This record gives sequence, C-alpha cells and structure tokens, in this order.
Amino acid sequence: MAKPDNRADNVEHLQQSIQHTERNLREAEDYLNEFSSEISSEERNQIEEKNERRKESIRGFRAEVKDEAAHSQE
Repeated sequence: MAKPDNRADNVEHLQQSIQHTERNLREAEDYLNEFSSEISSEERNQIEEKNERRKESIRGFRAEVKDEAAHSQE
C-alpha cells in the first residue's frame, strides 16, 4: 500500500532550500566582487551562469510555496 502524501512540512523544506540557495548566490556574488580581477573570464562566466540558474530555482521554490499555501487552504 502506498504511503499517504504528507505535505505538512513541505513549506518548511522549501523555505530551507530558498535560504540555502540565496546564501550560495550571495557567496558567489561576493567572490566575484572580491576576485573578479584575478579569475579568468571563463570562470566568471561559469559563476554568473550558475547564479542565473540559482535565481531560477529560487523563483521555482517560491512558486511551490504558493502552491503549498493554496493546497493547505483547501
């Protein structure tokens, strides 16, 4: 028998994921600000591209939080 869908802590997990991803984003931005003159343009581009993916993930997490909030009100 399948386990019932327990969504009770989904928002908490999503919030933790948002915080973790935002922290990584800030650390990468700080790294770029501090060492931009010392790293290759290729490394800089890779970090910038990864940050764009992080921003997209954050938007997705926030959309999921909204979905969870709507689901919990049903």
